[in-house]
Amino acid sequence: MESVLVTGGAGFVGAALAIAAKRAYPRARIIAVDNLKRRGSELKLPILRERGVEFIHGDIRNPEDFDPIDGVDVVLECSAEPSILAGYGPSPGYVINTNLNGTVNCLDFARRCGAATIFLSTSRIYPIEAQNGLPYTEEDTRFALAAEQSLPGVSERGISEDFPLPGARSMYGATKLSSELILHEYRETFGLKALVNRCGIIAGPWQMGKVDQGVVTLWAARHVLGGSLDYIGYGGLGKQVRDMLHLDDLVELILYQMERLDELDGETFNVGGGLENSVSLCELTKVCEELTGNSIEIGSVSEDRQGDVRIYYTDYARVSERCGWRPERDIKTIVGDIVTWLEAHKEELGPILA
Repeated sequence: MESVLVTGGAGFVGAALAIAAKRAYPRARIIAVDNLKRRGSELKLPILRERGVEFIHGDIRNPEDFDPIDGVDVVLECSAEPSILAGYGPSPGYVINTNLNGTVNCLDFARRCGAATIFLSTSRIYPIEAQNGLPYTEEDTRFALAAEQSLPGVSERGISEDFPLPGARSMYGATKLSSELILHEYRETFGLKALVNRCGIIAGPWQMGKVDQGVVTLWAARHVLGGSLDYIGYGGLGKQVRDMLHLDDLVELILYQMERLDELDGETFNVGGGLENSVSLCELTKVCEELTGNSIEIGSVSEDRQGDVRIYYTDYARVSERCGWRPERDIKTIVGDIVTWLEAHKEELGPILA
């Protein structure tokens, strides 16, 4: 491995992958490209520099911003507008330009230099109405998928890659699914080696959590730095459930995949924490209270928010079978690592996350 390009390379996932790639391939040229649009991403620049990662200020929406890069062996496509709410405003232009047109520019760069591509997609490619229509049970602190399901690709273990795709999935999800389809066309037409990881909620230190993305950091930050939160939708009880994946577990998987791109070429994997690392919002509150010793005000909004799902957790059986991988870090480890980071960087993170 002589050179690796990481798009979104100053972001939460991208920066971690760039640093890990430099550690795994110390003699390689590791390039991080980012437009620094997301507040807090500028804090990563000195860290990248210290770890030997080359940074280029560029925007994947602009094909000419790839010109300073001579060529690479692998493209890790981590750039995205990650908010599920991004397409519900006055115009979906930004999310389309970034998540679809930007990915096309990345794939075309990979085609020109013969690079393999690992594309980070999302669990949000699965249709919303179909997920919210799944049979479920209501427990004291959470909703749970029922044992009996009629659709393929869903069980008590969660949702697999075989879940049906027809239906609306949000503009964010649509742009990521469209990018997946175009990636496979590049494979077929140009012989591009590529694979797709459909990630659930990824969490860990250095994620700048907001209401619409980065929920674990948001929850932990309110408990450490102060402020209030709301349980939004599904009766305002905080029983909606998602699974959580520690960033380090994802990084370890992708480093493994980089070494085996020939045998994994063309694969699509659901990647997440799974049922064992699933948590409802009210359960997450209890974990934050336990680890910080703080309680905060949490309001209740019963009306559902557009784009939300009641239950999602990842059936990661396929990636486990093909890559020998499973998540190793549990919910308390994830939240604990975030709390430790928040406590250590209160001064610089306060204006961003408080």
